[in-house]
Amino acid sequence: MSRRTLALDDTLYRYLLDTSLREHAELAALREATRAHPRAGMQISPEQGQFMALLVKLIGARRTIEVGVFTGYSALAVALALPADGRVLACDVSDDFTALGRPHWERAGVADRIELVLAPALQTLDARFAANEAGAYDFAFIDADKVSYDGYYERCLQLVRAGGLIAIDNTLWSGRVAAPAQDEDTAALQQFNRKLHRDERIDLALLPIGDGLTLARRR
Repeated sequence: MSRRTLALDDTLYRYLLDTSLREHAELAALREATRAHPRAGMQISPEQGQFMALLVKLIGARRTIEVGVFTGYSALAVALALPADGRVLACDVSDDFTALGRPHWERAGVADRIELVLAPALQTLDARFAANEAGAYDFAFIDADKVSYDGYYERCLQLVRAGGLIAIDNTLWSGRVAAPAQDEDTAALQQFNRKLHRDERIDLALLPIGDGLTLARRR
């Protein structure tokens, strides 16, 4: 029994991975390929990817959105969890980052489930709304520039169906959200977290997994 979340030291974290992680070979290979990347810290943890894949299966998702693809680990994790006719709308602006992941999507046999759109995500999401896709998606994952989180969230809230789920990454921000903001990203996340806490359009949970993962279920 515990009244608060257990802190994980390296030994316990290794045990967690050793006894629970079921990682597809191409996910493991992509994670290893990203390790040498100068911005490798942007990648989600493998247990977070597995957790998101489980959520996608639990809600029976078929159409999903990803805002911020980086090298494509989370897109691959979600795509692998979808049925054969499932689709990920993957929004990013970097061909260089996403190019690292695309061969792994191919080898995993799910490249046809991932529609990569290289353009500003707000523009992509607005276009989908204009194309009458409001309520057409089951799940969304937001993991991009923090100052735009509110804009991404509002658009995903329009595109995700009632009962659908939006997952937002980095909402604990290495603990910096709990102190006076010293930079624009931290201030944006603090404001965003406060907004979601009051937002009656959603059911809410902020989980201490990875760098903080917020789950918002559209009511």
